[in-house]
Amino acid sequence: PASPTGTPAPAGSPPASPVASPPATPRPLAITADALRSRAARSCRQVSTGLFRRDAARAPEVPLCAGQGGTLHWTADLDIDCDGRPGPVCNAASGPYFQGTTAWNGSDGRPLSADEVPYVVVPGPSARWRPAASGVTGGTLAVLVHGGRVRYAVVGDTGPTDVIGEASYAAALSLGLGGAPQDAGTQDDVLYVLFPDTRVRPIEDPAAARAAGRARVSRYLRETTP
Repeated sequence: PASPTGTPAPAGSPPASPVASPPATPRPLAITADALRSRAARSCRQVSTGLFRRDAARAPEVPLCAGQGGTLHWTADLDIDCDGRPGPVCNAASGPYFQGTTAWNGSDGRPLSADEVPYVVVPGPSARWRPAASGVTGGTLAVLVHGGRVRYAVVGDTGPTDVIGEASYAAALSLGLGGAPQDAGTQDDVLYVLFPDTRVRPIEDPAAARAAGRARVSRYLRETTP
């Protein structure tokens, strides 16, 4: 018989083994709003001891869920958090509730900029839910889904202990929900997904959030059930 190179094999030699093809590399799944929504809808183990309000005047209705792949998720509206380092849009003139601080600072020690950093606001610690107990801290990777858009952010601030559904002006703008701070955001449903096992560094870098988000969400889609 001939060897795999075409050279005749010596008499009495065993037949040449077939050359194995390398294993096929699985094609990455498309990161879509529907793919993330379907996985969130499939799994909700409530980790909050009670429900959250979408707004202060509304009844509690939103559970904070543990989902597939170690995620946390909730669905609520999106109110604007303009707090942090003053900028052209978010500053003391943008509304009576402006605060020049955020719960977590940037790598330079300064508060985050709501104008520049897409960040999500989580409820402050309480008996209802403690972010740290779920592995959530400043820089935790967050994914926002609205309509057909999927955008990447970080956990950057805390809010009232009983209200959920808030993000920075930059996060709203990335979802096409900009405008004046008082008018930006939406009362429609936004899906918030947190990945406590992934921390973005530096926290204030949107490009770092996008890179970490695409890699982590791609793995999440491969490893979870639609």
